[in-house]
Amino acid sequence: MHAASISTKAQVTLAGGALGFNWLPVFVAERLGILERHGLQVTLKRMGTVDKATAAVRSGEADLAITPPEGAIADAISGGRLRIIAGNANRLPMTLVAHPRIKHIRDLKGCVLGTSSMTEGTAIYTMAMLAQHGLKYPGDYEFAVVGVHPERWQALQDGRIDAAVQPVPLNFVAIDAGYSNLGEVTDAIPEIAFTTLIGVDGWLEQNQAKIRTLLISLIQATHIIYDPSQENVVVPILAEITKSSESHSRRALAYMREKALFPPRLEIPAPAFKTTVDLMIQAGLLDSATRERAAVVLDTRHLDALAG
Repeated sequence: MHAASISTKAQVTLAGGALGFNWLPVFVAERLGILERHGLQVTLKRMGTVDKATAAVRSGEADLAITPPEGAIADAISGGRLRIIAGNANRLPMTLVAHPRIKHIRDLKGCVLGTSSMTEGTAIYTMAMLAQHGLKYPGDYEFAVVGVHPERWQALQDGRIDAAVQPVPLNFVAIDAGYSNLGEVTDAIPEIAFTTLIGVDGWLEQNQAKIRTLLISLIQATHIIYDPSQENVVVPILAEITKSSESHSRRALAYMREKALFPPRLEIPAPAFKTTVDLMIQAGLLDSATRERAAVVLDTRHLDALAG
């Protein structure tokens, strides 16, 4: 009977770079049986880098991905089929963490900073943050593509990089270990489409019921994350997916709530999307002439249907 019940469930394959802290709504939905109650079975694929997660959707290896939106935006503007259907995180709960010898952002001149990709995510945020302190790329510092946040933390400890932006709770782990806190990324970039849910237009058209079931499940999980009475339920899940202590995970959950990381209705505010496009242009990933066409990537019909 169990095998039969599994076979009747709707199936979705969901890819991501690290399946880390920003995947908390997915894991809450899974662990608390929300997906099960909605008749949805989600297979998770950890790709190792954010651009590989984007590529997995483009190739059909995954149905959807939770990943930074820059790859999908560039694809859609160039006539590709990738689309953004919902938001996952609209803030950057990250700290710029550096080797203890480095005390100020200006000290990063000539240094090597870690990133997971040169076309999506951390490199773009790092460039924007350092530019506010007069450091330009290329020229003033270098990047090393070392991987997503666990790999960046290891590279920092190994001395292969001098600094990197690190999300919760690894930022707390690093600072408690004596590494330098060079500032919060949200101070430099208050609101942005940090990570989004992306898919390919043809698959999205053919699987609208599945998509809306997934979105409903994630909205319900997000409400649980923000419910103070559910903290003792949510913290162990966060500790498990981030491989961190309960104390660091509790601090991370408080930080994410304070920053309003997860949009309650999975929305992407217009200013957040605009910031993402602006930073892509500043980083040389988009031509400024394409700014007005960037919205072609947004497929809001699934969220609109839920709101209606």
